[in-house]
Amino acid sequence: MANLNRVERLQIMLDDAELSAIDDWRFARRMPSRASAIRELLRLGLTAEGMVVSPAGTKSKEYGVVEGAPKTAARKQNSARNTSSK
Repeated sequence: MANLNRVERLQIMLDDAELSAIDDWRFARRMPSRASAIRELLRLGLTAEGMVVSPAGTKSKEYGVVEGAPKTAARKQNSARNTSSK
């Protein structure tokens, strides 16, 4: 298993229907735990909303303030926009 450096614990309250939906989704995809299913759902949701999900090991200093994306990814996106508009 990879050396994961998870130091924050997030507690949420769910009703029976929400918990059932997560468990159904998790079991259909053979996810090992509720926590891993919720992390994957968060990643998928953020990606669907257009957020750039950073790779593991990205440092907080590498994030931009305006776009909320890693500076390297933001630079690549801006560069691509600038070259396509020429």
